[in-house]
Amino acid sequence: MNDDALGPDTDQPWISDPGHRDWLATDALRQLDFFRASLRGDGGFDVLDRAGRPLPGPQELHTTTRLVHSFALAHAAGAPGCEDIIDAGLGFLWRRHRDPQHGGYAWAVAPEGFADDTKLAYGHVFVLLAAASARQVGHPDAERLLGDVAEVLDLRFWDKGAGLLSDEYRRDWTPFSTYRGMNANMHGAEAMLAAHEATGERQWLDRAGRILEFFAGRIAPEHGWRLPEHYTKGWQVDAAYSGTPMFRPPGSTPGHSFELGRLVLQHWDLSGRGDDAPDRARQLVERAFADAWRRDGGFIYTLGTDGRPAIRDRYWWPVTEAIGAFASLLKLEAAPEDEERYRDCWRFAARHFIDARHGGWLPEIGEEGRPVERQFRGKPDIYHALQADLIPLVPGLSGLMRELAETRPLRR
Repeated sequence: MNDDALGPDTDQPWISDPGHRDWLATDALRQLDFFRASLRGDGGFDVLDRAGRPLPGPQELHTTTRLVHSFALAHAAGAPGCEDIIDAGLGFLWRRHRDPQHGGYAWAVAPEGFADDTKLAYGHVFVLLAAASARQVGHPDAERLLGDVAEVLDLRFWDKGAGLLSDEYRRDWTPFSTYRGMNANMHGAEAMLAAHEATGERQWLDRAGRILEFFAGRIAPEHGWRLPEHYTKGWQVDAAYSGTPMFRPPGSTPGHSFELGRLVLQHWDLSGRGDDAPDRARQLVERAFADAWRRDGGFIYTLGTDGRPAIRDRYWWPVTEAIGAFASLLKLEAAPEDEERYRDCWRFAARHFIDARHGGWLPEIGEEGRPVERQFRGKPDIYHALQADLIPLVPGLSGLMRELAETRPLRR
């Protein structure tokens, strides 16, 4: 897409400019058109290559759940033709990912059965997010899924004493590690806030608050407003841990600080706006931007324990999360630099990540600013980039689904 059409070169905030808002809606609709090709005839989903062709491989839980969530958001926003993805995803979660013998949801499914029967908190909280989002758009199967995954999370993953989620088990719920992680808990807070918005149940808001208080109220201030990714069973920072580079890279991941900062504001808004959460959110966001924005644009992926750049690769999702964070700050009480940073993120995305030919966003670029496929195959996800389009289109810090349904910015 032409970044010249992103918004006016004036002092008017882009999130209130009609031209910018139309640009956002157009990109969202193009993303949806691209990812509709994920749906197979058997009701499963394929990961797509850059041109929208299916890539071979098992169907992973975060793929299924994020498509349900994203197309539920789009349905609320007035986009046509979203029901088939929501229907298929909920059906696949219940019939294929769900483990009828031991309960819970397997990480990956192949035609012959479970391809990876590990039970991960990271996957289960996305089941909660999908169920909550489907409930908010009135899908008849959402309540069953929501009740089931809520029971599993409560029984298997929620550590009541710590107020945090444990991470991983074998199929029969035998623990095979003592690993604890920030990422699963951050997305757990996201899903719990969505569940609270879907049901009104206070438990979800309170549990999300405990997670956010641990990371934004305790850990971040102790570590220069950075968020270490990895922890021991007793929730001490495990600085030596190094896992898979995509889901568990060592050190800290600035993109997660943008994400958590936005969630802190969402929880604060839902809880009555009674404490200093906006200050914490701003500290997280400003530290991440200062640490990770490269001189040539985009964000480095990770920092070492010393706060210096570790993995300098540039992925699409930290840019999308920075957009969401700065959009939220602009809605609340904008600092002078928030508008500039919001615009810089969108300009960089338009030039380097948004695929003007095929639709969707390219996931990674190399040092010369051109697409590469080192960490990701094809276009693995609509979730991050769609939310970057939609969050600036609504006025609030919380209630995204409700406000999209009220304003219907994707209706054409």
